[in-house]
Amino acid sequence: MNQIHPVRYGSLDSYVIDLSGDAPPTALAVLCHGYGAPGSDLVGVVSEWVRLLESDAAKFRFLCPIAPHSLAELGMPGGRAWWPLNMARMMQAIQARRFDDLHNETPPGLDESRTALSSLIVAARKELAEQNSCSTAAIPMALGGFSQGAMLTMDTALRGDAGPPDYLMQFSGTVICQQTWKSLLPRLADTRVYQSHGTLDQILPFSSAERLRDLLAGAEIKAQFHPFDGPHTIDGDAVATTAMDLKRLLNEQ
Repeated sequence: MNQIHPVRYGSLDSYVIDLSGDAPPTALAVLCHGYGAPGSDLVGVVSEWVRLLESDAAKFRFLCPIAPHSLAELGMPGGRAWWPLNMARMMQAIQARRFDDLHNETPPGLDESRTALSSLIVAARKELAEQNSCSTAAIPMALGGFSQGAMLTMDTALRGDAGPPDYLMQFSGTVICQQTWKSLLPRLADTRVYQSHGTLDQILPFSSAERLRDLLAGAEIKAQFHPFDGPHTIDGDAVATTAMDLKRLLNEQ
């Protein structure tokens, strides 16, 4: 894959993977990395999608945004974050099983990252619409993330200025802003959601994934939940299923 290049949309730099050639892509997929990872962390997932999608991969413009906060001062050169984390406090809460403390928290910096990601989506979708001489509504959009990136994309889907995506992917995420999210879940009435989580996850416990699963089910959102025997990661089944869902997104238009 040699069509990877950096682009800036609004305040965020992003890796763009575009195999379209002469004709512009007709769909957008945005995938946000987790806390501590480099901005390129999920380019490998996109590479697998490209392989599995075959000729349909050229119909997508894939974006992997780079989180705004550098973690170099914390000893993680190249590491990025969507908002700062108090890791000691988080681990204490997990060990004491005070999950409600985490689920009800509105992290400082979330609003700024949601605004930045929303602006990126709006700008990228507008660009594709102009290239295809169509309305932005005619550009199908998939949005997803891993870990902290999953939390951000759920929050953005629920209350971001870009509007809800057609397809939302939650890889190893959890619930934050619980009461706000619960009240806004009807916004995802026309969105299909895919959620995966390892049962052996020691970073974000599986029970927190079940909380998100149950919130979605309680709001009657069209969601698929994929538990797997593994740690804090994205497993092969999740990559394969989401690739087929992206193909399905194209066919629904």
